[in-house]
Amino acid sequence: MKPREIVPDVHYVGVPDFDRRLFDALIPLPDGTSYNSYLVRGRDKTVLIDAVEPQALPVLRSYLEGVPRVDYVVSNHTEQDHSGGLPWVLERYPGIQVLSSEPAKPMLVDHLGLDAGKIRTVADGERLDLGGKTLRFISTPWVHWPETMSTYLEEDKILFSCDWFGSHIAQTDLFADCRECILAEAKRYYAEIMMPFRVIVQKNLDKIKDLEIRFIAPSHGPIHRDPGLIIHAYRDWTDDKPHNAVAIPWVTMHGSTALLVERLVTGLVEKGVSVFPFNMATADIGQLAMALVDAATLVVAAPTVHVGPHPMVFNAVVLANALRPKVRFASIIGSYGWASKMAEIVQGAMPNLKVEMLPGVIAKGLPKPADLEAVDKLAAAIVAKHAQLGLVK
Repeated sequence: MKPREIVPDVHYVGVPDFDRRLFDALIPLPDGTSYNSYLVRGRDKTVLIDAVEPQALPVLRSYLEGVPRVDYVVSNHTEQDHSGGLPWVLERYPGIQVLSSEPAKPMLVDHLGLDAGKIRTVADGERLDLGGKTLRFISTPWVHWPETMSTYLEEDKILFSCDWFGSHIAQTDLFADCRECILAEAKRYYAEIMMPFRVIVQKNLDKIKDLEIRFIAPSHGPIHRDPGLIIHAYRDWTDDKPHNAVAIPWVTMHGSTALLVERLVTGLVEKGVSVFPFNMATADIGQLAMALVDAATLVVAAPTVHVGPHPMVFNAVVLANALRPKVRFASIIGSYGWASKMAEIVQGAMPNLKVEMLPGVIAKGLPKPADLEAVDKLAAAIVAKHAQLGLVK
């Protein structure tokens, strides 16, 4: 394959993966993904930025067949889907030098078995002159590993952003020209990967705010040639203020919990609240994660299984706790047959959520009129709390 030009002397040499459906044995990939690498040629030096997933190496090899010399390979991030091809790149170009952040160096040795003598660390703000093209290295930790950095090509105003601003989508087009499509994919990616580091992402956004950016070239998904669109979206997603929305992961075994959920959804919608219910028996956890980006309230709805919560809903609670969304309020509703510690177990499983707990509703068997009335009161309480935050119009 031939490298694909982004601008003169800057080429895409990445690999779309249309068939992959799961990432890290956890994250659903309904639209596949891509492993992006970029080739930058100056008058004097040539640089490869990132080195793809190992399984994608045959395609990278074909891209580089006609490239006799590469002087540097930039490792913006150690994880194998970015740097897995580095051992082959070092073998292909014996004189090459790996450029990484200082924290990345021992990680590259540990994760990929690289020779530490082949790795040169670069400082935050350090520049590399390639001859008519200048790379500037920018420390952007925790998007989403501690060693991550971004690389800025000054003359062409391209930010090689690594994971942030990325999306898990495989396509043949180089550029993200469908605004609605890319924002949905990028929000899913942010929710699943970046959201736990929301506050640090805010700081990294401030770090690049004065850069003149023409293109954002991430490590996954298409290239942004409207960088303001994705930067504005990230500012909204990371903003401290949530939206007037409620996320409800739920499941039902004999219909009792479903009745509570239906009553709550109806009550909230009638009062102008956006509600995102997810039946965890069939739900895509990526969709739940996306809802948690904006939600002001999380309501966990589960029947009791052997005294505790139904495992499918409990998995959603563990996920929410790990993602650390900006939710402000939470409640627990559900049902049981003869005994239950479901509510206590659920609440104990989400210590990372700094939320105000609202009174829950736990029905014994089929919900009684008093249980349904309690659900109505919960809906009213949620609306009142949202109004206090200025979320209700």
